[in-house]
Amino acid sequence: MSSTSVRVTNYPAIKNAPLVGLAEGNGSFSNYHLAALVIVVPYIIKTFLPLVKYGGFKTYIFMFLLCGAPTAMGYWAVNSIYGPRRNEKVALPGKDIEEYITIHDPELKKVFKGKEKIPMQLFHDAYFEGKIDFNGDVLDILEQRHDWAKMNFTIELFKYVFTVLIPEVVVHSQSQDEEQVRGHYDRGDDFYEWFLGPRMIYTSGVVLDINKQETLEELQDNKLSIVCNKLNLKPTDKLLDIGCGWGTLVAYAAKNYGCDATGVTLAKNQTKFGTERIAKNGIPPTQARILCSDYRDIPKGTKYDKIVSLEMAEHVGIRRYSQFLSEVYDLLEDDGIFVFQVAGIRPSWQYEDLIWGLFMNKYIFPGADASCSLGWVINKLEGAGFEIKNIDVLGVHYSATIYRWYQNWVSNKEKVLEKYGDRWYRIWVFFLAYSVITSRQGGASVFQITMHKNLNAFHRIEGVPNHASIHVKLDKEPSLIE
Repeated sequence: MSSTSVRVTNYPAIKNAPLVGLAEGNGSFSNYHLAALVIVVPYIIKTFLPLVKYGGFKTYIFMFLLCGAPTAMGYWAVNSIYGPRRNEKVALPGKDIEEYITIHDPELKKVFKGKEKIPMQLFHDAYFEGKIDFNGDVLDILEQRHDWAKMNFTIELFKYVFTVLIPEVVVHSQSQDEEQVRGHYDRGDDFYEWFLGPRMIYTSGVVLDINKQETLEELQDNKLSIVCNKLNLKPTDKLLDIGCGWGTLVAYAAKNYGCDATGVTLAKNQTKFGTERIAKNGIPPTQARILCSDYRDIPKGTKYDKIVSLEMAEHVGIRRYSQFLSEVYDLLEDDGIFVFQVAGIRPSWQYEDLIWGLFMNKYIFPGADASCSLGWVINKLEGAGFEIKNIDVLGVHYSATIYRWYQNWVSNKEKVLEKYGDRWYRIWVFFLAYSVITSRQGGASVFQITMHKNLNAFHRIEGVPNHASIHVKLDKEPSLIE
């Protein structure tokens, strides 16, 4: 394997990719080609089929409706298999699949051997069932995935899209959100602590020194101070954290800035944990609290000076996204500040990105269909009446954060296996390892957006002193959360 134009890095801050891990995937797709096929294929079928060839325009429309979905599926499938890689600057080693993975299932073993690569969806489903194993560290083998796996759309992926994803996007009811969130986050605090560590923060931290191996706790403390600085928190402020998780930011803001802080989560375990964390840090319940509530049940007419929502809006869903932002707008004082952090995929996607996104939706964050591009998010925010002040793209920071989660998870393997079993361990080790890669290479990213209401009477000049992105200068060293 050789390359003449692609370089590798060696920064202590992140898990650096080997050369083979920098290979591009296939992203071949054209809306024009797809539209032409969807229009032309029904006409061709109508022309040659004896039963319908004498029909008129209504017959064509019938054939159009009948053939539209299969034609689109065929186009996606063929392009995902035969489309070229984005570029060939990184040459793949071309090793046999047995160098990377061991297939135990006899039927799979008959098909996928030697140079025959296995579809990624088929692989991870079989891996979760114990039918396949990695020959070594999961992350190290996944770095080389393009040499042993193919990123093509399978029948199972299409089935999931049409029978699960699309119906969930259309419905996205409050009861559905409650069921999915509690099913995920109320699994057990120990499950999450085994990779999140003592801060119990399930969102991206921030790297401030690429030449230093900051700990997970340092990355998260960096993020907490940055978010509070962007909010320009004051003792007189009322702060609302929508989707507050285990309440660490609520406790941090109340403890360090003296503000009145309210966190909202649907998860019962998180509510209990956050309430205990607030008390442990000596914060009176009159100053900070965690509410077990849907965001739609936050009392109307209540106003907050500052609002923050970190990686919760993905669960709101595409259909309800604008409504959610309008409700946030109504909760915010006219001179208030809103910090919004949300994960999303790149618009110039590769098939790998889409397959990874469907895996995430099925196994990790069901219902989180609003993981959209930055441009889409900004349009929604501006449409809701907000003016954007600052945007930080934190994808590589997320890679650094998740790498530390991955290391924690692997180090706690025996504990996970004992309480939750092999399948849960496999799903999460795959998720964390792959997330280190996809957020580092841009397949998915996270955006931290600071904004305010787009009103004539908003005094924008007062926001200049803390308009400093992620490299902020604090007036004093904050007290850390215990």
